[in-house]
Amino acid sequence: MSLYEKKQDECCIIIKAQPHRSSKYFETVCCAGIGRDGVWRRQYPVPFRNLPKNQKFGRWDWIEYDWVKPSDDLRAESQKVDPDSIVVKGKMTKAEQIKLLNPLVRSSFAESNDKGDSLTLIRPKEIKFKWSKKSQSELESEASKHAELSRQLPMFGETVEDWDPSPYSFRLDWVDLDNTKRSHEMDDWETLGAYFRFERDHGEENALKILREKYEKERFNNGLVLGFSTHKRRNATRGTENQWLLVGLLALPENNQPDMFLG
Repeated sequence: MSLYEKKQDECCIIIKAQPHRSSKYFETVCCAGIGRDGVWRRQYPVPFRNLPKNQKFGRWDWIEYDWVKPSDDLRAESQKVDPDSIVVKGKMTKAEQIKLLNPLVRSSFAESNDKGDSLTLIRPKEIKFKWSKKSQSELESEASKHAELSRQLPMFGETVEDWDPSPYSFRLDWVDLDNTKRSHEMDDWETLGAYFRFERDHGEENALKILREKYEKERFNNGLVLGFSTHKRRNATRGTENQWLLVGLLALPENNQPDMFLG
């Protein structure tokens, strides 16, 4: 059997990073989730915004798909997905979420590194949500680069909605259970989408305040865990120290708190 022979798998998606431009795929999203065996999977590259409506999956959706082992990614969890093969199969139950995810929660990156993880969940001891406004030149650069790639799509008969860059960069300062202080840029798609929804309904200033309230109080008090992935080119399989990227924030109560689950 060839190392790169196509296989079929099933996974419940719990992480979707922000879309990133790609000269080869136009735009890709790094996704990750858990199989019914309780083992991590990473799906990349997924041209999510180019998928037909019936293939667009959300958090907690089970999906089936064909995949091959990527030739340029040695991380054990990584799968190169055939986008045309994706089938959405339904939602993971709250009971399944608690059962499958809690055993994957680590106390710190040190524990994740020791276990050889390249995807991990960590329950923070403290958090502080921050933001900084991007310069006009940064926003114009993002918009122009995306527009340039968009103009190439008609060559392949594809269309995609315009991408509005966020006027803010978001960051989370946090403390792990080993009392180590951390700070990470938030690369999850959920935070970006939430900001635009709140900005549309409440205005820019109030949107930021609402986000802070939801993360620091509502989400944190109901069992927040942070989802991380190692950088594709800066990780232990490349002989370097793992660089951990914050790509998801989940409401996940501990095993003794099932009645507090927010979903």
